[in-house]
Amino acid sequence: MDKDRASARLRILLRHLGGRSAGAVIAQPTSEGVSPASFHPQQFQYTLDNNVLSLEQRKFYEENGFLVIKNLVSDADIQRFRREFERICRNEVKPLGLTVMRDMTITKSEYAPSERTITKVQDFQEDEELFRYCTLPEILKYVECFTGPNIMAMHTMLINKPPDTGRKTSRHPLHQDLHYFPFRPSSSIVCAWTAMEHIDRSNGCLVVLPGTHKGTLKPHDYPQWEGGVNIMFHGIQDYDKDNARVHVIMEKGDTVFFHPLLIHGSGRNKSQGFRKAISCHFAGANCHYIDVKGTSQENIEKEVLEVARKRHGVNDASLSLKDVWMLRARLVKGQRVNL
Repeated sequence: MDKDRASARLRILLRHLGGRSAGAVIAQPTSEGVSPASFHPQQFQYTLDNNVLSLEQRKFYEENGFLVIKNLVSDADIQRFRREFERICRNEVKPLGLTVMRDMTITKSEYAPSERTITKVQDFQEDEELFRYCTLPEILKYVECFTGPNIMAMHTMLINKPPDTGRKTSRHPLHQDLHYFPFRPSSSIVCAWTAMEHIDRSNGCLVVLPGTHKGTLKPHDYPQWEGGVNIMFHGIQDYDKDNARVHVIMEKGDTVFFHPLLIHGSGRNKSQGFRKAISCHFAGANCHYIDVKGTSQENIEKEVLEVARKRHGVNDASLSLKDVWMLRARLVKGQRVNL
C-alpha cells in the first residue's frame, strides 16, 4: 500500500515538474540549525503536490519537518479568538466537551473566573467562534498540502502559557505529538500552530529538533522534574541530546506547520505576561484508528480513559481511546471517510 501510494505521488510530481509554483508566501528559517534540502524532488515523502507550496518550502519541510508561514492569520481574527477565550475564562460561555486546564502551581483556592488562572483550553470543536480557526481558508490552503482534500480537525487548543512561578512548570518537555494520537498514517497528520502575539525565548517559544520527523515514535512518560510537571505533559525519555535545536521566533499571525513525529517542546515563560497561541492538529479523513495496546502509547491511553470516565461519570470498561477521539474529530473540508 505504501509503495503504491509513493508511486502515485511520484507520477503526479513528474507531471508537474518544471511548472512554477503558485505559493506566494515564503517561509523563513527562524534560527540556525536547519538543514538545506539534500535530495531530488522525486523523493518527496511528507508533502503533496497541489501547487500551493513552493519548491523551496517543500524541500524545507521534507528535510526539517516544520515550516513557518509569516503573517498568515489576520489581527482581526486573532482578536476575536482572544475575546472568546476571555469569555470562556469568565464562564460566560461553556462549550460542550471543552477541557479547561490550569498550571499545577495554581491552587484550588485561586480558581477564579479569570484568564490568569487558566493556562489552556482544548477540545473547542463545539465552540463555533474558536473553531473558526480550523476552518480559515488561509489555514486549510496549507493543511491540504499535507493531508489531502478530505480534512478532519482532530485536536484543538488555545494555549495561555503563564509567567513561570520559579518552579519551571510553564515549560513543556520535548515530545512527539503522535504519542497522543491513535490514528495513522503519520504522514497525513499536521499541526497548525499560530502565534497570537510576539513569541520568543523570553516568553517560551517553541523549540524544535529539525529532521527528527524522519525517525520513529519514541517512548514517552512524565519527566522527573524537581518542580513537578503538569498533567499529560509527557516527554521523550531518550533522545539524541546532540541534535541541533531551533527556537521558533514568531510574530502575531505567523503560523508554523509541523509533522507529528517532530520532536519539540517549549521553554518556561520568563516574562510577566501570558503567552498565547492557538492550534489544531489536522488529519486526512482517509487515516484510520489503531489499537495502541501493547505499544509505547498504552500509558497515555490509560491516562486519557481514566480522565474521560471520571469526567463523564462513565464506568463502561468498553470505552476506548478511539471513542474519545471520535468525539473530538470534526470534518472541516471534503468528505469524512474513516475518522
